[in-house]
Amino acid sequence: MRIGAYALSNGLFAAPMAGITDRPFRRLARRFGAALAVSEMVSSRPELRHSRKTRLRLDHAGEPGPVSVQIAGADPQMLADAARLNVDQGAEIIDINMGCPAKKVCHVHAGSALLSDESLVAKILEAVVAAVGVPVTLKIRTGPAPERRNALRIARIAESAGIQALAIHGRTRACAFEGHAEYATIAEVKANIRIPVIANGDIQTPEDAKRVLGATGADAIMVGRAAQGRPWLFREIAHYLATGERLAPPRPREIGAVLDEHLDGLYSLYGSEHGARVARKHIGWTVRSLPGGEEFRASVNRLHVAEAQRAAVNDYFERLAA
Repeated sequence: MRIGAYALSNGLFAAPMAGITDRPFRRLARRFGAALAVSEMVSSRPELRHSRKTRLRLDHAGEPGPVSVQIAGADPQMLADAARLNVDQGAEIIDINMGCPAKKVCHVHAGSALLSDESLVAKILEAVVAAVGVPVTLKIRTGPAPERRNALRIARIAESAGIQALAIHGRTRACAFEGHAEYATIAEVKANIRIPVIANGDIQTPEDAKRVLGATGADAIMVGRAAQGRPWLFREIAHYLATGERLAPPRPREIGAVLDEHLDGLYSLYGSEHGARVARKHIGWTVRSLPGGEEFRASVNRLHVAEAQRAAVNDYFERLAA
């Protein structure tokens, strides 16, 4: 699969997730086989460009390319300016967020709220594509609501504007993350446009990945929540798609080593105190299905010092391995 000049190693993408897909998460996803890991969304509002949160989200030190940065907003010129700024800072692909259903995003008419205004969608896409010399991609949902699915019209607008790839989450804005993703709309879009289509939504296992690719005809899949605490899921999916066989799950010692690597990245990026707070959710996701995981999660959440947190994690996995 190609996005502009970039030939990707496979069709596995790590979905952008606010507060989750920071540099440490993206590096792990890439190491375990994701061909692309899109950054957390970055606001296009000028007054937020120099905030600490934005600076941390734009830290790509040591990250393998191509670097894909997702921008969010509702004003075509602001988004075009944000795209230029991010390219100047090293972005090699610009992704536009028209898929986020969060109320705080939709209340400012950004994210999936934009799907209700097709003329504004066209203006935004045209402005961003014209502003930068790198590939521009787009992430959407299937429409504003189940009775108003307009993904195919949005896809045609995107293709005409010069968008290089389209990721579609199989839910509408109104659905948020409730119910089950549907793939018929994604299949309809894929059958009617020429640019690559990436299917997203409810891909939790290697079998899901194969089923969704078959149902949609998509060029690639995008995995989000299922990879939280399980970056090796990309390895498992790649192996299953290539061989039809399931890899054995990682053993406790490997899981512990991966989590230790993740903690290193979080402490390095955020600093010891902030990094320990951010790490709590990742620790919880990692141990949720392991013996004594819930009790361990509750106990480690009471730790506020990075060194104590790391020591507790290492002790937990040493006991599991033994």
